Amino acid sequence: MTGNDDNDKVDRELFRNVEKLRLLRIEHRDLDEIISRLSMDIHVDEIQLKRLKKRKLILKDQIERYSSELIPDLNA
Repeated sequence: MTGNDDNDKVDRELFRNVEKLRLLRIEHRDLDEIISRLSMDIHVDEIQLKRLKKRKLILKDQIERYSSELIPDLNA
């Protein structure tokens, strides 16, 4: 495998991670809007609301993980 092949592999992986991060942020934002709207409804299904909030927290953790992977190691 040549250096170019390695660079291409790294570039493709970086692009996939950036795209995954973008999609996670969109889903997180969408969930935030849904939760906000549902919270105003007095007839809201509390179990559904809790599930949505839990999903939002999972997304937040994933976003933080992907973000930290994309930030270059400052000690390198």
